Amino acid sequence: MASQDPQGQINKIFQDYLPGSPDLPSQNKPVEPTKAWKHAPPPHSLPPGLEYLSQLDQIIIHQQVELLEVILGTETCSKYEIKNHLGQRVYFAMEENGCFDRNFCSPIRSFTIRITDNTGREVITVNRPLRCNSCWFPCYMQELEVQSPPGTIVGYVVQNWDPLLPKFTILNESKEDVLKIIGPYATCSCFGDVDFEVKTLNEMSTIGKISKYWSGFVNNVFTNAANFGIQVPVDLDVKIKAIMIGACFLIVSTQNQREKPSQAR
Repeated sequence: MASQDPQGQINKIFQDYLPGSPDLPSQNKPVEPTKAWKHAPPPHSLPPGLEYLSQLDQIIIHQQVELLEVILGTETCSKYEIKNHLGQRVYFAMEENGCFDRNFCSPIRSFTIRITDNTGREVITVNRPLRCNSCWFPCYMQELEVQSPPGTIVGYVVQNWDPLLPKFTILNESKEDVLKIIGPYATCSCFGDVDFEVKTLNEMSTIGKISKYWSGFVNNVFTNAANFGIQVPVDLDVKIKAIMIGACFLIVSTQNQREKPSQAR
């Protein structure tokens, strides 16, 4: 039997995907061998508020456009809606930081993002310190910490130095490497989506992806607003899913830094 290319298989499955599309046919989903990082904890041991994540293999993150930011060209606190594949909001996220950080340190600014469920309960906290995003400082690159519930660390996202590709590592609460995220060489979303592949640690197998969706000419030129999608195995540990939501926020900021010089304000 001829061997199949895992990369071609994952691309075929995810091609033409748009937010709100129906579930992928179960018979076409990639089958991965059981791994430690895929073991879903029993329902009673899930962090409170993350139970719903155990049912999802597709997560959409939609950044809200602030009218004041469009008119004045100033940075405001970012707000996000986190939705399921049907477009139903399951969480709401809001960034907290100072005006100086937003307007003079953006997009490498420090921030705290508080993610609440539909009842207003905070279920995830994402903390990002002020760090460098330059290849000249490989020992001080971007990272963020993810807590769930607030005060309990579940993992980290760390930017890796690479001369060509944007690379990140997902770590668990013990700072042990779990998964890799690797983006393309050209990350500017000019009239098309940009995919960051989620890979195993040996980078030989792709288990999912984080996609930055093309949001239209007006949004891409005049604002930093972005739409992201996460596609992972449904039985992935909910803590890792929560960390991947945090990874989206880090990718948003690092991509804004790459694209900012070419954007008209």
